[in-house]
Amino acid sequence: MSLEMFSPLCLLGTRFSLSGGILLAAAMLRGARLPRGRELFYIALSGVMIIGIGTGTLIFAETWIPSGMAALFISTSPFWMTGVEALWPGGERLHLPEIGGMAVGLAGTVLLVSSSAMKAPRAGAIIGGFVLTQFGCLGWAAGSIFRRRIDTRAHPVVTGAVQQLSSGIAALIPALLSGPGQVHFNTRGFSAMLYLVFFGSIAGYSAYAYALDRLPVALVSIYTYVNPVVAVFLGWLFYREPFGVREAMATGIILMGVTIVKRFGRPPAPAIEQTPELERSRA
Repeated sequence: MSLEMFSPLCLLGTRFSLSGGILLAAAMLRGARLPRGRELFYIALSGVMIIGIGTGTLIFAETWIPSGMAALFISTSPFWMTGVEALWPGGERLHLPEIGGMAVGLAGTVLLVSSSAMKAPRAGAIIGGFVLTQFGCLGWAAGSIFRRRIDTRAHPVVTGAVQQLSSGIAALIPALLSGPGQVHFNTRGFSAMLYLVFFGSIAGYSAYAYALDRLPVALVSIYTYVNPVVAVFLGWLFYREPFGVREAMATGIILMGVTIVKRFGRPPAPAIEQTPELERSRA
């Protein structure tokens, strides 16, 4: 709906510039530690990879294909994330129970979104949308794994705010250079954009940034299976969209997959205990 008001680049830039700016302003008022120097550069770069490439390609893809089909295509994201992590030097190896749990979640996602995904456009748009979303999944995965290896003492919500603001600015620059015609104001599109800023970015992405810093990759990666469940629930709650036996079964399967990954996945690596000497050396 927000694409009814904004061009893709303008939506990406406006949404994440607002959410990142709001979060950083709140962090500064609370006296939180902000990243600086090389640390700031690397965090900003990871944000452009995760949000700029990952979310940006999804926004563009949704101008070609239905949102249900886009949700179906990005359900491969957990496999990209675990694959990139396994290939990264020193990364977590692939673990069969986690892969099985992700496969169960994938099956539930297919069942949940397949009806809307069947409203298919022309074949060329489907192929283009698939290629674009897979490139976005790779960017999101690589940026996420890269972020986990950045040495920072900033709070995960603060690093998430930096990532959002940097990706927002990176998108706004070419949007502004494209000239007028980027915004066509309407109440429906404006409301959708506010929803994305506060729920999708400030709440949703901050939760992702925090989880990325604290949980195993496989468990963090399955957020893509939970998102469609939340979207269907909100559609039923606010827009009276149908929620019947099919949706209930799909939700149950997705939650089963999440449970398998959480129950049988590897525990997170223990945090390194910070000694006073180490703290002073990193200050």
